[in-house]
Amino acid sequence: MEPQGIARGAPAPAPKDGSSKPTVPQKNAYARLVQKHHSGRFRSYLNHIAQKLQLDESFLNDSGSDTEVTLKSCLVRETLSKNGVLAPSCSPVRAPQPGPENLSESRALSLPRRKRDPGPGRGEEDEVVEGEELAPNWRGDAAVSSSAWQVRDSQGMSPRPDFSPHKTSGSEERDREEPWRSSREGHAVAGRTESFASQFGTNSPAANTRKGSHLSPSQSQGGDKRGIARTRNNSESARASPHADRRRQLSESQADTMSSPDCRATLRQMGTPRGGPYAPSSVPGDRKNRNKTTRGRKKVFEAYMSKEEVSAGLKRKQLIQGSLRINPKKYHEAFIPSPDSIRDVFIDGVVARNRALNGDIVVVKLLPKDQWKVIQPDGRENETGAAQESNAPRNPPDGPVLTSPAKEDADSPDVIIEAQVDDSPEDTERGQESSGEAKDPRQEQDTEACRDHHAKREDSHKANDPEQFLQKTGKVVYILEKKHSRAAMGSLRLLTDRNSELFKKCAMFSPVDHRLPRAYVSLADCPPDFASKPEDYSNTLFICRIVDWREDSNFAIGQLAQSLGQAGEIEPETEGILTEYGVDFSDFSPEVLQCLPQSLPWAIPPEELSKRRDLRAECIFTIDPSTARDLDDALSCKLLPDGNFEVGVHIADVSYFVLEGTALDNIASRRATSVYLVQKVIPMLPRLLCEELCSLNPMADRLTFSVIWTLTPEGKILDEWFGRTVIRSCAKLSYDHAQSMIENPEREPAAEDLPPVSPQHSTDDIHRAVLNLHRIAKQLRKQRFIDGALRLDQLKLSFTLDVSSGMPQSCYVYQYRDSNKLVEEFMLLANMAVAHQIYRSFPEKALLRRHPPPLTKIMNDLSEFCSQMGLEIDFSSAGALHKSLTETFGTGKYAEARKSVLTNMFSRPMQMAVYFCTGVLVDEAAFRHYALNVPLYTHFTSPIRRFADILVHRLLSASLGAGPAPRMNCDEMQKQADHCNDRKMASKRVQELSADLFFAIFVKEHGPLESEAMVMGILSEAFDVLVLKYGVQKRIYCNALPLVGFHFQKVGKKPQLSLMWEPESSEQEAVQQDIAIFTLVEIVLKSDSAPLKYSAVLKRPRKAEDGAS
Repeated sequence: MEPQGIARGAPAPAPKDGSSKPTVPQKNAYARLVQKHHSGRFRSYLNHIAQKLQLDESFLNDSGSDTEVTLKSCLVRETLSKNGVLAPSCSPVRAPQPGPENLSESRALSLPRRKRDPGPGRGEEDEVVEGEELAPNWRGDAAVSSSAWQVRDSQGMSPRPDFSPHKTSGSEERDREEPWRSSREGHAVAGRTESFASQFGTNSPAANTRKGSHLSPSQSQGGDKRGIARTRNNSESARASPHADRRRQLSESQADTMSSPDCRATLRQMGTPRGGPYAPSSVPGDRKNRNKTTRGRKKVFEAYMSKEEVSAGLKRKQLIQGSLRINPKKYHEAFIPSPDSIRDVFIDGVVARNRALNGDIVVVKLLPKDQWKVIQPDGRENETGAAQESNAPRNPPDGPVLTSPAKEDADSPDVIIEAQVDDSPEDTERGQESSGEAKDPRQEQDTEACRDHHAKREDSHKANDPEQFLQKTGKVVYILEKKHSRAAMGSLRLLTDRNSELFKKCAMFSPVDHRLPRAYVSLADCPPDFASKPEDYSNTLFICRIVDWREDSNFAIGQLAQSLGQAGEIEPETEGILTEYGVDFSDFSPEVLQCLPQSLPWAIPPEELSKRRDLRAECIFTIDPSTARDLDDALSCKLLPDGNFEVGVHIADVSYFVLEGTALDNIASRRATSVYLVQKVIPMLPRLLCEELCSLNPMADRLTFSVIWTLTPEGKILDEWFGRTVIRSCAKLSYDHAQSMIENPEREPAAEDLPPVSPQHSTDDIHRAVLNLHRIAKQLRKQRFIDGALRLDQLKLSFTLDVSSGMPQSCYVYQYRDSNKLVEEFMLLANMAVAHQIYRSFPEKALLRRHPPPLTKIMNDLSEFCSQMGLEIDFSSAGALHKSLTETFGTGKYAEARKSVLTNMFSRPMQMAVYFCTGVLVDEAAFRHYALNVPLYTHFTSPIRRFADILVHRLLSASLGAGPAPRMNCDEMQKQADHCNDRKMASKRVQELSADLFFAIFVKEHGPLESEAMVMGILSEAFDVLVLKYGVQKRIYCNALPLVGFHFQKVGKKPQLSLMWEPESSEQEAVQQDIAIFTLVEIVLKSDSAPLKYSAVLKRPRKAEDGAS
């Protein structure tokens, strides 16, 4: 018996018309649409509608709408039947909630799909369509794709995909060139671009309509928008489908496709509209009317509300404001934080985003409840345990995280480690503050859809509650602040229609980042020979600034800023990343440099020495990465006669040089943070300060701010002192030096094993001090976790670069050792002490750092998922979660790998730690730092690379009567805090992209690379792995493997993929391999043909591992 699908291009015979036939005009309109779309893509779409109808009708509570829904449902079911797709029966009675049995049966539905090229480097030329790419809600549902195009044989296995190449027609190739193409476009911008915009007047429709196209006008609007730009980084492309370009084409065209009458008639009733009721529409079945609408350039986007309307709506709580996060993998999905902190508000599609870009502060209006996103109760819409998708500011380590070029921010992810022990620029506090926090600025979590994979409810009382499966959905009605730089890196191409007037006046700019729109740019701004020799620039990167994006256009209007160089090369790619994320890497102006000491070499003025405590005779030293040049913290430890210790943390007094209100202060406040790339650092301050006058270099007098405690050997604080000091470091130790001392406590290090040491102190003095600090740090750390702190360590990648070429020679997962923990503990202690000091003195103006608790709904979902996996995890508090994570896996060979997988899952519900001014929050309970589990916390220990620390130094100085209080009022302090938060997230994202860039180059230059990997997520046709040797996450697609078939199922409550490997010879049998979470597999990383892309391929299991790996 043949499967339910039909052969591509061969329409199945239509069944006889049913008794519930709709009106003729509606039927004819829909029939025409179906007749024009004989493709697996469209059939996948229809199949998904059939499934959604059965589920979504059970959520409709308005009985008055039943008749209308039933009528339209019957229409859709009839059409589905004519196309050979099995659809739920049409009945005026509500369909019952589908149970697991029904769902398993529905997964057996099959549809033919276009042939897939399994080779690396799939690009725009691959004509591949998957069911998950065309779901009505366009969310790429994992389990839905299984039912949409997975064909089973008699054993229930998917047959091996056909890998033969698929040739595309000329029209299809043209389709792929203009993903945001629209025939309704007109453009106009003010100032310089006004004349350019005038070129998109009445000529736009003609320019955007294919000559000789076989598609109807309505089809060309929704069907010929296909993207070709590559994804920005490999961590993102790793998690994305190999056919991300195809998906981009489909999603970018949603503004027109979803506004077509035939689609909207069904989708709007299902609660998952792409454009919603505000999307442009036309009269169903009336082609003439559609053409007239097109020629009239009907609006694609809704006009923004007025400021008055927005202000009133926010006051009445009818509107919500928040930072927009666009999912880098599924860029049609966006989110803003929900006021209730339960589940983020979902923004569905480009039209609903209303021209807002990632990071913008937007105002959102919630859609009616019947249009909220449905979280499938059967888990179809989720990715079970799948790796988080990043970029949003919720950030997960999508890819390798840099940890070595210099001492970076100690609190990058900011959740748990707020120290600045950093071995990785942002890793110290990242160690602590970031460990428990989200991954790329909530960037990258942007995986609400992925997180929702835990939404399945087994309890019957939950299953009957529709609220369990709904996510608030809204649309952007206003942009309060354009946080995005509006700069994009990408490529240029000529328009497709060479006969149009528009072809002679402009070119199309395609951003690398799929979350940004394509843009028309004037040919006058392009290279002089671009129009005649476009192929010469096919691999050239450009920077384009978006200057306008009108309501009646899917395309923005851009202005070319510069040419960067060849795609895939380190410096052009790096410059593009910096520009796109708004990082100022220009030279400091003469006005700024004039603020620095002019007479060099500089010496501390005698009058300044008289105001400070002189510690130059003490044994004080720094511990940093070996490559660090900006040394802003030092440690000391002296044994007291009573057996206690005097321990000091000494931080560079940058505020002495950076005076409030100066040009130097202004540029530092704008940059807000240093940005650490793999090959270099973009400093916040001029290098004279960063690397010399403020850096605590050995054997040099330096101004510092010190916190000195009297501690017992158990780490109990007996006394505390704050003050301005002057020190002279006796040695610059690396983490390796300190680690060697800790591991060999009985062996005094030889002089040749250490860097130069001051004559006033011996190597034995330093050795004893390090060991005493280590013993105390262990006690402090032990007590912190007893008190309920959380740490979520994630793998970080470091590189060794060739000195001459700058190319990566090797890479490795950075090891966080006892020497790192030593520094971290005392940095944390200093930050907490200073937080209490400045809050006591300035209760309305203190700059602190808080970490909100995890998102409740996602944490509950994760808790249930762990229960289904048989993991006993206590999510009741940060401390309980840390204890569960520590005790769950023990110390076996792969215990750390399993712990890393679980850590990645736990990071998803975490929010980012943020700076704030105490005067803006009424409830002091909101000051708490969740991961550290402390009431007050701030950043004091890294003023060379963080402007927030400079502000804290000014507050601390004023609290001690040593300097004036900052002139900022509460609102101004909060505004600066918000800016520091923004720049910190941008810096972190740039750091990740830099690591992604170098790793992609490393794979290209030294690959293929083999490694063990652990499965961390299961989808219906793919699975995510953590590559243990390199710490990167990749997605492996079943249909890219030489399989006879594959099968997704739940074993108990655990998701599992069964792969049936094709025999290597005719004498052998097919080999089965079962893939589940925590399964250990062997993979190969291979470079793709496209620049900076690489893929992971699963190695065939060895015979001994067959069926058990």
